[in-house]
Amino acid sequence: MLGKHLLGIYEKALDPEDNWHRRLEKARDLGFDFVEICIDEKDERLARLEWTREAREELRRAAYETGVPILSMCLSAHRRFPFGSADPDIRKKAYRIMEQAIDFAVDLGIRTIQIAGYDVYYEESTFDSRRLFFEGLQWAAAQASRKGVMLANEIMDTSFLNSITKHLFYEKQISSPWLKVYPDVGNLSAWGNDIVTELEKGRGSIIQVHLKDTLAVTDSFGGQFRNVPFGKGCVDFPLCFSTLEKMGYTGPYLIEMWHQEGQDDMETVADAKAWIEKQYAKAMEG
Repeated sequence: MLGKHLLGIYEKALDPEDNWHRRLEKARDLGFDFVEICIDEKDERLARLEWTREAREELRRAAYETGVPILSMCLSAHRRFPFGSADPDIRKKAYRIMEQAIDFAVDLGIRTIQIAGYDVYYEESTFDSRRLFFEGLQWAAAQASRKGVMLANEIMDTSFLNSITKHLFYEKQISSPWLKVYPDVGNLSAWGNDIVTELEKGRGSIIQVHLKDTLAVTDSFGGQFRNVPFGKGCVDFPLCFSTLEKMGYTGPYLIEMWHQEGQDDMETVADAKAWIEKQYAKAMEG
């Protein structure tokens, strides 16, 4: 727990060689309330969407036995297969991934699917790519509403969707209670956004928050959005926490970090968790 909030850990923070039972045990022993599963663009993680009923049941059983649920999914597979692609086969795959992810969430009890806010990633962004992204997101929200699964746009590491303000355009136009925002305070900060203003604009729309440090984008530097040690980047964590608390935010937080080969994942994650807890405590003292 982080105050009254549930606190989760990203699966990629832990040793990728672990099976799911061991991964969830580690999360429990570290004091986390839940784990966020990742379905990214790699074939081995995309293959999870094809898991049999027995494989899904095995993961459900591991969550039950360890007492650590999987409450959210980071669905970053749309970086490779975006809704906005000029290639109709890639777009078809994007829609299929979304359908499968929603069904996977239903089967596993996952509450929130975080969507990567890219119209395209490996192609040039165009008017058509942005239009197709909007159509795909609108369709996805309709599918999610049928199954009672929440979708949430992540604030990203590219300029296309790098603020809550930009997300709110889509939320307003699509007007679905099943499409909200899942800001990453690292990405939000790196782009030079006014963090207080942006978070306050998300009042009533923020359903979960990624905690990650970053290095800011400048005229001569493209920023660093991964593997910045906590406390070495540009994020003012006490300000983020105090702003969200004043807004009445009661949703979960999630520490996003990546396991590095040779690291002791338990020690590294424990240190990060302790550091985050200190930042939260500072915010509550202010």
